[in-house]
Amino acid sequence: MVSFKPVHGLHFRNVKGDFFGGITAAVVALPLALAFGNAALGEGGAIYGLYGAVIVGFFAALFGGTPSQVSGPTGPMSVTVAGVMASLAAVGVNQSLASGEALPLVMAAVVVGGLFQILFGVLRLGRYVTLVPYSVISGFMSGIGVIILLIQVGPFLGISTKGGVVDSLSMLFANFTPNWAAAGIGVMTLGIVFLTPKRISRAVPSPLLALLIVTPISVLAFGQGDIIPRVGDIPEGGLQFSMPNFGNHLPTVIQAGLVLAVLGAIDSLLTSLVADNITQTRHDSERELIGQGIGNTVAGLFNGLPGAGATMRTVINVKSGGSTPLSGMVHSAALLVVLLGAGPLAARIPNALLAGILIKVGLDIIDWGFLLRAHRLSSKTAVLMYGVLLMTVFWNLIWAVLVGVFVANMLTIEGLTETQLEGMEEANAPEGDHELPWEDRVLLDQCRGKAMLFRLSGPMSFGAAKGITERLALVENYTSLILDVSEVPRIGVTAALALENIVQAAHAKGRRIFLVGASGRVRQRLERLGMEDLLDGGFDTSRHEALETVAPGNVAPSNKE
Repeated sequence: MVSFKPVHGLHFRNVKGDFFGGITAAVVALPLALAFGNAALGEGGAIYGLYGAVIVGFFAALFGGTPSQVSGPTGPMSVTVAGVMASLAAVGVNQSLASGEALPLVMAAVVVGGLFQILFGVLRLGRYVTLVPYSVISGFMSGIGVIILLIQVGPFLGISTKGGVVDSLSMLFANFTPNWAAAGIGVMTLGIVFLTPKRISRAVPSPLLALLIVTPISVLAFGQGDIIPRVGDIPEGGLQFSMPNFGNHLPTVIQAGLVLAVLGAIDSLLTSLVADNITQTRHDSERELIGQGIGNTVAGLFNGLPGAGATMRTVINVKSGGSTPLSGMVHSAALLVVLLGAGPLAARIPNALLAGILIKVGLDIIDWGFLLRAHRLSSKTAVLMYGVLLMTVFWNLIWAVLVGVFVANMLTIEGLTETQLEGMEEANAPEGDHELPWEDRVLLDQCRGKAMLFRLSGPMSFGAAKGITERLALVENYTSLILDVSEVPRIGVTAALALENIVQAAHAKGRRIFLVGASGRVRQRLERLGMEDLLDGGFDTSRHEALETVAPGNVAPSNKE
């Protein structure tokens, strides 16, 4: 179980740094929260992103396991919520926020996702996220970036779209009548977020600068009418407690909650690793999952968008002086102050402005460095990474990761097997094995192919055991088999059973069998299989003794006779 204290890493020796770090993170979070809300829930959804930033940011800092981390709505989570909206549409739920049908179900999924994350933390599953190969993570995150880009094309051009990539693109092409005024707003936003000099963006982040400059210009140029789509008023009763409503869609809600939980866990713990690197500290994965789960559960109860650890906001927090959970709570408090007076301001923000900000976010999420160089490192890795990217964009986010991890593990086992089989070939090669002691090499040469020596190293895989079987099938005239496992630190159950089959097959043909070098856990596992009675000399014979026994001129009797 996870040992739990109220606040992990909290102290008051850095109050000034935490205050400025939290305020700076809030400045960056404000436009992003609004943009992610719009991307996740469609028109009218921006303010729910701000609710999520306030609630998740506070509770994840209070109960989480990464002191300097700032949490809130992120690209992967907003993309997932958009997918939840699309799945609800598939079962006949009206996606319009004005209808009041979709939002309670989405928030029920957020609550379920938070509860799943708490369960992940209690079960100590956080450590497994760090075992996901980089090629899979890179393909997944780049896929998220591509999704954000594709679903923001419509809002950028002033065209209303909903749902995931396929649905958004279908609606875009079916109703392709660009609103050039909105497109102009989008282009102006892109110009600001891409071209703002670094010395200015250090003082005022470029997304906030775009919000402060473009919104007044859009009001002066086009008024507050319907010429361009805008965020609209904050719904009354927004930040109020509401019980989850599963309606008649419990399976859909639970499935959506599980997806939110898994992606939120991956997103948060990857950001935790980034925070560890820049602060030279070590996060607590299980506590972090519990903290994120509490934050998302409470957010769902108050109509907030789900969140996760946010990399850019966390880095900015640390570089601005934040180092304890106090900075994350200050960030949320600052956003709450803005929220209390944000109604008239939020109503005027153009959707195209938020789309422009998200296009920049999408481009930043894509792992360009690895995307353009993966083929130089390994063609298999490149194919895996691009495959995960395409599955993420056009199929399913969770399945993309699961399939990617499965394929990556298969490639790892294949590589391990090839390495082990190469070592086996060297042991019996005519030119000799340079790592085999000279006296053992002489004895093996005297056998003239009648003795087969297989030397294994590293954790023994099932593939290596299968490789031994295949090679033995090609040689029929040997009379003795020596399996040297002295450099095998561990052996899996499947590999142990395969090794047992090899020994049994050789025993059935009357061949002498030696298994040498087994010690520790390897020996314990093989002894439990009862293999000792099939071996010449049991488990105590050394490789040199086995070679002396089978070399021509030695007539020592077999233990099986």
